[in-house]
Amino acid sequence: MSVRIKICGITRLDDALAASELGADALGFVFHKPSPRYLEPEKAAGIIRKIPRLVTTVGVFVDLPADEVRRVAATAGLDRAQLSGDETPEYCRRLGLSWIKAFRLAAEGDLKKITEYETGGDILLDSYVKGVPGGTGEKFNWEWAAMARSHGRVILAGGLEPSNVAEAIRTAAPYAVDVSSGVESAPGIKDHRKLEDFFAAVRNTG
Repeated sequence: MSVRIKICGITRLDDALAASELGADALGFVFHKPSPRYLEPEKAAGIIRKIPRLVTTVGVFVDLPADEVRRVAATAGLDRAQLSGDETPEYCRRLGLSWIKAFRLAAEGDLKKITEYETGGDILLDSYVKGVPGGTGEKFNWEWAAMARSHGRVILAGGLEPSNVAEAIRTAAPYAVDVSSGVESAPGIKDHRKLEDFFAAVRNTG
């Protein structure tokens, strides 16, 4: 099966449409206010209404109360919630939404955290940068991602870009790849040429 592609940090309609036209399986919208890619739920809703329904829409949240996550998901029209903070397994199970749990791993031993979340959601693996919950552009250890596949469907993030995504896929064999800064000209502004190159690199891995 082909590796799926998630384009994260969408803030503009033209970027969402460009990614969708290229064949994005999912688009990510950030609802973490400190992020330069933060988007108001109402603005996200305006974008989501205009993209193909086959594209999965994912909201990125960091340690928000579950009621607030559900409210934003309903307002924006999201399909899934990506939980990028310290949300517990119990939080995930009680959320009432389809979820992705993001892990920022600093060492191979951190993989054991994943075992607590094995049922109910997908696993997103990102690089660890102190105080930053994602979108850093720092490369992740792809061999750790390969080890994590026994725990569920792995979405690989962390420093991916057109020049290295093929190698990442060959090393980690993930379910999906997730890119944000690697296809940008500035935070939240996608570079459409980089998007094209990224999709071509993924598709050419077979």
